[in-house]
Amino acid sequence: MPVPDHEPADSSPEDLEAARETFRTYLGKKGLRVTAQRLAILEAAFRNEEHFTAEDLLEHARSIDRSVSRATIYRTLPILTECSLVREIDVGRDYKFYLACHGKRIDQAQVVDIESDRIYEIDAPFLEWYARSIAEKIGLEAVSQRLQVQARPIRKKEDTLPESNA
Repeated sequence: MPVPDHEPADSSPEDLEAARETFRTYLGKKGLRVTAQRLAILEAAFRNEEHFTAEDLLEHARSIDRSVSRATIYRTLPILTECSLVREIDVGRDYKFYLACHGKRIDQAQVVDIESDRIYEIDAPFLEWYARSIAEKIGLEAVSQRLQVQARPIRKKEDTLPESNA
């Protein structure tokens, strides 16, 4: 699995504890139990500074709590995205990538290198303004937005021309 690039997150023990508290509160509001497995999944996601797949998360969560199952990963990831602790990134493949929020701003765009599956997080300060402006025009409040660009390495012109038989 390629290692996607992005700016490193500034995670600290205090940030992780704040994420745990947010998660516990959210689970309580939803009537869901706070389990050791769910907390291990949160911790594994939050300690990951890079984009990850569900399978990557399973491996990391099992290093924290061996009892974490694949099914628990797939049931917990939507909960983590609903409470805005993890962002889901669909790049149009058979699997999705995820990124722990670490208090990051939401005004970032993803540029996906379609040849390597690398994901670059790029500051896009216009996104928040644009989403707010569009939503307000129809009497709504924007709660999230997303801009994703599919790209590939730039090829030199001579790399794309067929060789002549002269």
